Amino acid sequence: MARKFWTYLAFFFLLASLAAIITMSVIQGHKRVFESRLKYGIVIDSGSSRSTMYLYQWPAEKQNNTGVVSQTLRCMVTGPGISDMLVDNAQDQQSWASIRECMNNITKIVPADQHNSTVLYLGATAGMRLLHSQNETKSNEILRNLQNYLQSLPFNFQNASIMSGDEEGLYGWITVNYLMGNFLERNIWNMWVRPAGGKMVGSMDLGGASTQIAFTLPDPNARGTDIMRVTLYGYEYNIYTHSFLCYGKNEAEKRVLAALVKNSENATHVTNPCFNLGYNMTVSAESIFGTKCIKTPANYDPKQMITLKGSSDNGACRDVVQSIFDLTCTKNCSFDGVYQPSVGPGDFLAYAGFFYTAQAVGLKGISQLNQWNSSTWEFCSWDWPTLTLKKGWIAEKYRKSYCYSAHYVQTLLVNGYKFNKDTWKHIDFQKQVHNTSIGWSLGYMLHTSNMIPAEAKLVRLPIANSVFGGLLFLFTALTIVSVMFLIIKAVRACY
Repeated sequence: MARKFWTYLAFFFLLASLAAIITMSVIQGHKRVFESRLKYGIVIDSGSSRSTMYLYQWPAEKQNNTGVVSQTLRCMVTGPGISDMLVDNAQDQQSWASIRECMNNITKIVPADQHNSTVLYLGATAGMRLLHSQNETKSNEILRNLQNYLQSLPFNFQNASIMSGDEEGLYGWITVNYLMGNFLERNIWNMWVRPAGGKMVGSMDLGGASTQIAFTLPDPNARGTDIMRVTLYGYEYNIYTHSFLCYGKNEAEKRVLAALVKNSENATHVTNPCFNLGYNMTVSAESIFGTKCIKTPANYDPKQMITLKGSSDNGACRDVVQSIFDLTCTKNCSFDGVYQPSVGPGDFLAYAGFFYTAQAVGLKGISQLNQWNSSTWEFCSWDWPTLTLKKGWIAEKYRKSYCYSAHYVQTLLVNGYKFNKDTWKHIDFQKQVHNTSIGWSLGYMLHTSNMIPAEAKLVRLPIANSVFGGLLFLFTALTIVSVMFLIIKAVRACY
């Protein structure tokens, strides 16, 4: 009877010790309280059509050398993009007032003692890339004015620069995969770990002046002018990324209109098959040809007025859209002779202009290629009164262009990037992931945070380290003694 008592007692101590060790470890790991040691960063996304300010924050202690970043504030600046500055003084005053208002909101959120350590970046994209190629003096003056203002703020201003297209594509890819949890996830111990499999998603961005595509390559040793290597959370990724300047939705539409004007018998009254029947618009020649993306015709008069008359002709619209692409290369390339590996069979997330176009024709998320085609043809076949009745929630300045845009997106993805009916269903058209906007700015902050020194975070644990260590030693010793006692009893019982 005494032997059974000691055996039961040993079992009890074994189970109790194990339970105590597990409980203390869970409490110590999950219930730690962090003293506020957050780092902040501000990124100004100066796109071709608008500027948006983002405030991000992340713990000072980084996960494998990259901060775990979250979006705190998104503030849209009133007015067009910065590439349109120094043209209309009244418009500039409105833009500057909105810039100051956004900055005031950010200043109130960031603790005063963190102002000096809060990094501030401004990244200008395709609109400024185009302006810089047209008028370098003007683009430099715009950036200099912005830089002078940003340097006057209490933050740690880093730079105001024009990003390359490939960088824009890369940072968009980082944003997409970060928001989808492909870099990090929390395990059952509340620790950040890399997800099993490490599957990455390709990204496609359609802006006003350029479009970008980026995706991982299966060959880690692949090299090339459009292949970039990036390290995030301790892992290296080989990324194909390319940006097509002048193939953004707005610039491409100007090229389509220019092609229609050049091929029209009457250069001042032009039939536009991509406008819905019944919609007419008169514009200046400068609004079409006044861009670096288009070669001006002979006898060009920027003030000449051109009337565009809609005809709802799907076939003609598709033809003129395809005409702005050079599709002669068919192997290991996209268009205009640009090298590109195959997009299949991975998943892609398409955002910005891609999403808004899909939304306009009644599609969201994942669809079939034939659905896109039929939705586009239905949308474009409506006359203007019918379109207005069915899609009146879309502002007229955007509504008039979505027939063109739908044909353009299909041409870009199918004829350009070489998606087909099998790979199209792996494209997800989205505006946000987990209520966070998709764009290059978050990816930029994630990548840039690799260069921000990590500080030790202040942690207040539920149990003091000395007490936790002593209890852990005690219960571990009880566990070992209990196990040894039970082993001895088992051996004696056998012999």
